[in-house]
Amino acid sequence: MDALTLLTQRKSNKKLTAPAPSQVQLEQMFQAALHAPDHGKLEPYHFVVIQGTGLSKLESLLKAAVAEFELGEERLKKAENFARRAPMVIAVIAKINHEVKKVPGWEQMLTAGAATYAIQLAGNALGFESFWATGPLVEGRELREAFGCDKNDKIVALLQIGTAAEKLERDCKPKDLSRFVTHL
Repeated sequence: MDALTLLTQRKSNKKLTAPAPSQVQLEQMFQAALHAPDHGKLEPYHFVVIQGTGLSKLESLLKAAVAEFELGEERLKKAENFARRAPMVIAVIAKINHEVKKVPGWEQMLTAGAATYAIQLAGNALGFESFWATGPLVEGRELREAFGCDKNDKIVALLQIGTAAEKLERDCKPKDLSRFVTHL
């Protein structure tokens, strides 16, 4: 698939199954992430790969966050199911350095977001599907601790990755750009 087709036809998919990317494929995906736009060459990100028994640990950490924030039974069920929906999850942590004055924290966070998107696109190019999730659970104390987060760090993605359990219909029609684009 050429790059433009990949960019214009990409969609998230929550119905994922094994196989997940191999170690070689993961390295290719991370190489793509490391080439995301990065003002100041700060590399303000860290990645945590979660698979196998790590998915059970992730489930426990998400459930602990539900309890910490008193989010109720419905959110508890979602936390339990989250780690079982894909054979691999990649956590992306924005490593914000506020001491670098020429690159504000928000810009460093955008770099981590661009790195996440690069992982998604590289995964798609390798034949995998993904779903990018966040929400209040990523602020859980135990989860942040398990991911090695400092006080300024932000978990910007829990990226579920695997093989499509069922193929999604792709809406390939061009979108109306008039709502989004103006010219000066």
